[in-house]
Amino acid sequence: MKDVTRPQLARRTHHAADWTLEQLLAHKRRTGTRVSLVLPARDEAATVGAIVARVREELVEAAPLVDEIVVIDSDSTDETARAARDAGATVHEAAAIRPDLGSRLGKGEAMWKSLFVTSGDVLVFMDADLTEWGTHFVTGLLGPFLAEEGVDLVKGFYDRPQGSTVKGVHSEVPSEGGRVTELVARPLVALHWPELAGVVQPLAGEWAVRRDLFEQLSVPHGYAVELAALVDTVRLRGAEAIAQVDLGLRKHGHQPLGDLGAMSLQILAMAQARVSRATDSEVVRLQQYDWSTGQAVPVSRAVDLGERPPAVTVPGYAAEPVRRGAASC
Repeated sequence: MKDVTRPQLARRTHHAADWTLEQLLAHKRRTGTRVSLVLPARDEAATVGAIVARVREELVEAAPLVDEIVVIDSDSTDETARAARDAGATVHEAAAIRPDLGSRLGKGEAMWKSLFVTSGDVLVFMDADLTEWGTHFVTGLLGPFLAEEGVDLVKGFYDRPQGSTVKGVHSEVPSEGGRVTELVARPLVALHWPELAGVVQPLAGEWAVRRDLFEQLSVPHGYAVELAALVDTVRLRGAEAIAQVDLGLRKHGHQPLGDLGAMSLQILAMAQARVSRATDSEVVRLQQYDWSTGQAVPVSRAVDLGERPPAVTVPGYAAEPVRRGAASC
């Protein structure tokens, strides 16, 4: 028999429809809160333009809820930057942001670098590969900052169907799209951070955070950034600072199995660093096998396990002009 327990975040769990756009706009006017939407992107030319255009039309022009839409391009080899810029986003190449700090490839790196080129008091992160979504992803994530006191980080959750095509017939299985979540992230939470067991999608790419929290967090270069943010928020401000919002259905491209292995390694290394407070190496070689030829061919890849320090510890961060509200959409 399964052990059914009440999620610890139940009282801070909401639905995107719990707030109207008018309520959010009133809160924004009353508090003077600036909102930055950030999309870390790498080779997402097929989808990023439509996402930017829709948010700009509905939440910048029709209703001034979002102050800036910023795409951080991580060494794309396609037309990601052009598609985003043509749709109305401000686009920054990750490597060109504070080049004196160097550049690392990865989603977390792009998110960390966004702190240096955005002006929002609240940063809303969205993945750039979404195919079925709505602007309620943005309004829903902003809702808890209006509804509750003491909320510093908001996670989205949703149904993620896993699609497959067999003999030309496409089918989808509900809630089967989070393989790394179920096989790596959730077991780690159960072992080390049970206070986060109520988080439905700990690796969700759609989340929002107050700048004054995010700039204090150590940020993994790669895909461990989302779970690291949750774990470090609990350490700094307690689990009560976290809320979550049901965003409904999310469809996007799925990663190949080999890439999931590298993502899993990054998440495991992040957990080890926080449990033991020590890591042996920033880069580890992962041995995998390619069966595409009908036999097991060894393939080795280097996986970056490093992290960026809290932005507030970086010389010059507080003096960044954008922090004074110079940037706008």
